Amino acid sequence: MVTQRIVLTIHYAGVQTWIDTLSTSLKTQSQSSHPFHEDPYSLRSVTIQAYDIFGGGRLGFLKLTADVRNGSGETLPAAALLRGPAVAMLVMLIPDDAPPGSEERYVVLTVQPRVPAGTLASVEIPAGMVDDAGSFKGAAAKEMEEELGITIGEDELRCLSELAVPDGDDGLLPSAMFTSAGGCDEHITIYSYERRIPRDQLREWQGRLTGLRDHGEKITLKVVPMRDLWREGARDAKALGALALWEGLRREGKL
Repeated sequence: MVTQRIVLTIHYAGVQTWIDTLSTSLKTQSQSSHPFHEDPYSLRSVTIQAYDIFGGGRLGFLKLTADVRNGSGETLPAAALLRGPAVAMLVMLIPDDAPPGSEERYVVLTVQPRVPAGTLASVEIPAGMVDDAGSFKGAAAKEMEEELGITIGEDELRCLSELAVPDGDDGLLPSAMFTSAGGCDEHITIYSYERRIPRDQLREWQGRLTGLRDHGEKITLKVVPMRDLWREGARDAKALGALALWEGLRREGKL
């Protein structure tokens, strides 16, 4: 029981953020135009059921159920895994001998074990949870250093999520991609980073082994032409989301 109290204290901020966001959304039912206005739903209770601790003592998933019902007794599905915010990075490399205006770009992917998906070779863009990095950009820069070996300043990252949907523009949700909104609160803010490098260096990146061993990370880097990202990253929602944002923002002249 002592351990449970400690863990729940650590995760309290995340639980409270989830409750606050849901409560704000429930308040919109007071508007006469809301489809639930005549019989609004309310949050009656929250029951925390379980939690997981990952490598390095990090809190992983927290499982809870909520009682959300209206006056007629109708309920909404409300079992959730609280995972919290994450970041993902679309890292693009341009050969230094490519002419100005060239569309020749390469994207850095990570290949790593993902036991929940049943594979030892999940192909993804670099990503990580926002833990103690201090900020979303700080978390993104930290992950790039750990997974790719690139040390950069936070100001060198461009937030694609924020450019597409300004944070809180609807007064409710963050500028991020929700990967499984039906059962998990995890949301991913997507950044991009572009760098010109010697063409020979592209080969040096291919197959490089990286990752933090004490976090259970064994990551192999894979460099692919950007034109092939939709296919190479077809199983990775982060890769497809990043590519869609990048292409859409370019079409609208925001990049």
